[in-house]
Amino acid sequence: MENQTKTVSFFRFEDLRVYDKALDYFKWVMQQSESASDFEKKVILKPLALAASKIAENIAEGSARHKPQFIQFLKDAKSEIRTCVVISTLAFKNGVFDNEQYEQSHETLVEMTKMVGAMIVSLQKNGERNQNSRSQILDTDFNTDDSMSFEY
Repeated sequence: MENQTKTVSFFRFEDLRVYDKALDYFKWVMQQSESASDFEKKVILKPLALAASKIAENIAEGSARHKPQFIQFLKDAKSEIRTCVVISTLAFKNGVFDNEQYEQSHETLVEMTKMVGAMIVSLQKNGERNQNSRSQILDTDFNTDDSMSFEY
């Protein structure tokens, strides 16, 4: 086998697959705007691009915070994903996106929602696990444990 070493980025969020997916989605939105009229760009695609960029921004910003704050930033990222769903639907219903573009957008947004949701659940479980072990330690009466008898 080859010796494969994975380089870790200085900014840890750059190693997150969901961050890469958010960047790819933003790039995809920008590509869709190439063939759109100025009106379509201004009214529909600009807000979509803004919301798409905020998905990645929230992931990046939250990753540098404590767990409860990171969870909140991930929830904010999910809100931006839902905004993208609404704007993509508007784009489809108003002829800016064809069916294929809409389906591609929707699939990507569903996948990102699942990824962000899984991160939130994982972080919450880790927080609960750490909280439970702390409270177990605090609740232990070390004076009554026979295995910990001290002689003076």
